[in-house]
Amino acid sequence: QAQLVESGGGLVQAGGSLRLSCAASGRTFSSYTMGWFRQAPGKEREFVAGIRWDARDTFSADSVKDRFAISRDNDKNTVYLDMNILKPEDTAAYYCAASLYGLGSRVRSDYEYWGQGTQVSVSS
Repeated sequence: QAQLVESGGGLVQAGGSLRLSCAASGRTFSSYTMGWFRQAPGKEREFVAGIRWDARDTFSADSVKDRFAISRDNDKNTVYLDMNILKPEDTAAYYCAASLYGLGSRVRSDYEYWGQGTQVSVSS
């Protein structure tokens, strides 16, 4: 059974950094667009960053551009989200997702597989 497992979340001070990882198992996700989404309490789940199956293109939300970077290692079936200059408003549960047909998609419903999420909390 296909599974995505996130790790790397935690509590960090504003201005700090974290690296999230998403390990895929049960199938090969090398042909999937991979994305990161986040959901803060009381808010909708929103797109954060995505990467094409071949890593030739990455795309991100304006709110994290120049601070967050997504990358992938298809040999390890793992996707990463490097988060820098973290702000209190980045506090949320972060979810990894996979989309077979949603090339370059920022739309939640285009993603078929989801992880359980990892919590990121940024203190001021």
